[in-house]
Amino acid sequence: MARRTSTFWYLFSKTLFWITGWRLGSVVPPGIKQGMMIAAPHTSNWDFLFARAAFFLMDIDVKVTIKKEWTTIPVLGALVRSLGGLAVDRSRNNSLVDGMVQLFKEREELVILITPEGTRSYQPKWRKGFYHAAVGAGVPIMLGYLDYKHKEAGVGPVFWPTGDYEKDVEEIKAYYRTKTGRFPEKGVR
Repeated sequence: MARRTSTFWYLFSKTLFWITGWRLGSVVPPGIKQGMMIAAPHTSNWDFLFARAAFFLMDIDVKVTIKKEWTTIPVLGALVRSLGGLAVDRSRNNSLVDGMVQLFKEREELVILITPEGTRSYQPKWRKGFYHAAVGAGVPIMLGYLDYKHKEAGVGPVFWPTGDYEKDVEEIKAYYRTKTGRFPEKGVR
């Protein structure tokens, strides 16, 4: 199978990991073609750089939903798309959850990256959109992580939502309590 990641981004990511001492941990299991990917703990602006680099090294075409206007700006739009920006047109429907469910229906292969905290500060209550999108599309939730303590980026277990948000999110958070963010005091508690 052909590499999906461009040679430039692959080499950039390999160099970044080599210079900073980061390594890849576990990756997405084979056969998973669609899913919501949680990125946690999200405590720093550096998280995007390391997470994006990890997915380039894993050759996973992870997408980040973004207003469609950001993907059409000359030059900047091309950069946004090359980093995984996936345009969502909310002019017809203001629900991002519905928009993500529709994207899954339109594509055979799609992984959407979400930070459930919605901020780099400590957030005891996560946003529920990732969960409802996964349930609505019938896709698993993958537990992407950055562990700054061990300088490791990877994907933990694949989690199939049961429909009981409170129970499921507690189980997901329990996994993330084993990972250390760049600023641990802002991580999952």
